[in-house]
Amino acid sequence: MRKTRILAMGMCAAMTLSLAACGGSSSETTAAEGGSETTAAAEGGRETTAAGGASGEQLIIYTNSGSNGRDVWLEEQAAQQGFNVEVVQIQAGDLGNRIVSEKNNVQADLVFGLNNVEYEKLKAEDTMVQWEPEWASEVDLSLGDPDGYYYPIVIQPLVNMMNEDLENPPKDYTDLLSEEWTDKYTILNFGGGTGKTMLAGLLVRYQDPEGELGISQEGWDTVKQWIQNGHMEVQGEDYVGAVIDGSRPICEMWGSGVLQNEEERNANFQIMVPEVGVPYVTEQVAILKGRDNTEEAIAFANWFGSAEVQEAWMNEFGTIPCNETALANAPENVKEFIDSVHQQDIDWAFVAENLDAWVEKVELEYVQ
Repeated sequence: MRKTRILAMGMCAAMTLSLAACGGSSSETTAAEGGSETTAAAEGGRETTAAGGASGEQLIIYTNSGSNGRDVWLEEQAAQQGFNVEVVQIQAGDLGNRIVSEKNNVQADLVFGLNNVEYEKLKAEDTMVQWEPEWASEVDLSLGDPDGYYYPIVIQPLVNMMNEDLENPPKDYTDLLSEEWTDKYTILNFGGGTGKTMLAGLLVRYQDPEGELGISQEGWDTVKQWIQNGHMEVQGEDYVGAVIDGSRPICEMWGSGVLQNEEERNANFQIMVPEVGVPYVTEQVAILKGRDNTEEAIAFANWFGSAEVQEAWMNEFGTIPCNETALANAPENVKEFIDSVHQQDIDWAFVAENLDAWVEKVELEYVQ
């Protein structure tokens, strides 16, 4: 059973249903079963071609979700299915830029883990091919790309997790601005997807078409105070350990990270869930353009996104799968976490248009 005590305002009982909606039908066809059909990208559209499973051709996979043993696990599990993969972990903020910089000399076959905002940038740069996974009918395609360039794998609620014994814990970001919480919370750096998205989740509350970069002065003042009253992540530090021992009892964390740290560190956490909800990001998978291994990359993506593998991924790392069949078999701690949080209403098109400029402003003007 999940150990986390939940400090939540305005809980959404329908959360389980909305996450279950990550799936459509419950088809269980996977690439690992062999002999199934995959789709290969063709110029001007999608073309279905017969493909077996793994061919053994090496695949280079870029991801921002390869930390905490995920890369090793994925390489080992894939090898058992005949895939020869190398997983390269790159921080989210750098990953998209790297793919764009390599578009004329492509180094990777597949990318997974980035969110819609980052994939839209990659799409605009023509770095991906169109394709369709065998498990497309098992996920809510509205969470991915309507043009078929990227598809949803995992949903990540982004939260602040807190020491289990913290008394009168803050209920919202705005509570952190007080002197009581000075240097008591860790903000993840803005080179990573979690840090950037949580910054966006705060800024969008102050949307103002007349304000600088679409944000009111009150919003910028709030963000400045939030950053300067807290502690910015330092590379290599154990910010989760600081939450556990109470020396800095609050830190930002992605959903699966909360669950994984509870299990691995035998810890209990409280979760801050503001009344407006918390940002949700959907990790996606895509096939990169310009390599010779497109069919092998699609075969791998068919295997990786299948119900069987996504269920194993969930059980190993506490992820919340978009695959309906996998989600139906979620362990109790995952189900309880889903029930404990609810989604913030965010205009992601607005975020995508402004996020890079927001990050540049706060890093130049507010981060000390």
